[in-house]
Amino acid sequence: KTAMGTFLSTVGFLLLLLLSHYGGLTGATDAEHSLRATDSHTHRHRRHHGHRRGEEFEYSALSCRAYSARFADYGGSLLFVPAGRWLTGSFNLTSHFTLFLHRDAVLLASQEESDYEVIEPLPSYGRGRDTDGGRFISLLFGSNLTDVVITGENGTIDGQGEPWWGKFKRGELKYTRPYLIEIMHSNGIQISNLTFLNSPSWHIHPVYSSNIVIQGLTILAPVTVPNTDGINPDSCTNTRIEDCYIVSGDDCIAVKSGWDQYGINYGMPTKQLLIRRLTCISPDSAVIALGSEMSGGIEDVRAEDIVAINSESGIRIKTAVGRGGYVKDVYVRGMTMKTMKYVFWMTGSYGSHPDEHYDPKALPVIQNINYQDMVAENVTMPAQLAGITGDEFTGICISNVTITLSKKPKKVLWNCTDVSGYTSGVTPEPCQLLPEKQPGTVVPCNFPESPIPIEEVKLQRCYTRRRHM
Repeated sequence: KTAMGTFLSTVGFLLLLLLSHYGGLTGATDAEHSLRATDSHTHRHRRHHGHRRGEEFEYSALSCRAYSARFADYGGSLLFVPAGRWLTGSFNLTSHFTLFLHRDAVLLASQEESDYEVIEPLPSYGRGRDTDGGRFISLLFGSNLTDVVITGENGTIDGQGEPWWGKFKRGELKYTRPYLIEIMHSNGIQISNLTFLNSPSWHIHPVYSSNIVIQGLTILAPVTVPNTDGINPDSCTNTRIEDCYIVSGDDCIAVKSGWDQYGINYGMPTKQLLIRRLTCISPDSAVIALGSEMSGGIEDVRAEDIVAINSESGIRIKTAVGRGGYVKDVYVRGMTMKTMKYVFWMTGSYGSHPDEHYDPKALPVIQNINYQDMVAENVTMPAQLAGITGDEFTGICISNVTITLSKKPKKVLWNCTDVSGYTSGVTPEPCQLLPEKQPGTVVPCNFPESPIPIEEVKLQRCYTRRRHM
């Protein structure tokens, strides 16, 4: 059996609305318990994430909570979702709150459109991403929040996206598909130690927010389904994404900041972004994409210790005439790639627009893009680098990169137009627009030495205890 429930609009007043109608919860004894958070400092001797001793265990979080609630209660600042399968429509989060999923808990997203409110388009996009007009609210949604933790013992949030994918493909949707998580205009967000499956569209979408930690996630979607991006930081500042495994039909991580004139007018860049220890499989898209919606600007992006397997491209910059904005100060190092169509891909002709009112004179600025210490095997084409005529992509630096070709590589290995920069120690030999620096010349592709603020943020050790009814 499946325990079915509907969340009210705010988790601070969270009830399992259909509990009495469906005869209680599945998940056996876990439904009879809740968790109580106490000061983590009194239990420093407990060292392992999710470690249990009888009725108590620990977890790591930006903030520990003083009060907790059973799944069918309300009023707690920590809500424990016990083992079982829980069907739910969209619900809102609240500030100073933790949502915690047991390892055997599964939140199943409703497949009914009526369970998702239609909300306004994002102001930096001007319209829904799938269609004109509004968009369905995300499964977990929040705006203007402070200190939100979504975590667990690798419990699961399943978007059950297949009906949405079919409707989108057939052109039957009036509004843009929902995401699994969208948090807007917020500060202090943690999403960690969970599995996300089969979102109708993007899985994790922090937007207009700051001080974000995303770690220890497994995100899985069919590789044939478009727009199932893994994590999309959008007009966000000071974000850390680490230790994630993503299989997707689209970009594993897509960095964004608004679309054409709407993004230019909103003017909120994504900056101070750290991505590390990421593993990605995406046969038809990028491991890390910058754009194509980048009109508010993207800067100071650092990615390291990345593994790509069977993916279309390693790092991809997507933009177009009319985008405006910029992508600058990007640093990537320590990347291992196996079975790739492209290692490096930049395009200035990714030309979808929200409407006909974009400014064709709004040209993007792409500069200071740095790649170093990479190994790639079974590659069809090392690089496809196409800037914009009259708007060259500049300051491209590639050093210490070894690329082994597939059995049937492209005839032209490096296809370069309207780009400039230099290389050092790169095999096979790059294009003439990226000449080899003279021996003994230092190529400044190095990572910045000073950390961004979120890099030094430490999670607290929180202690929780089940209590019997």
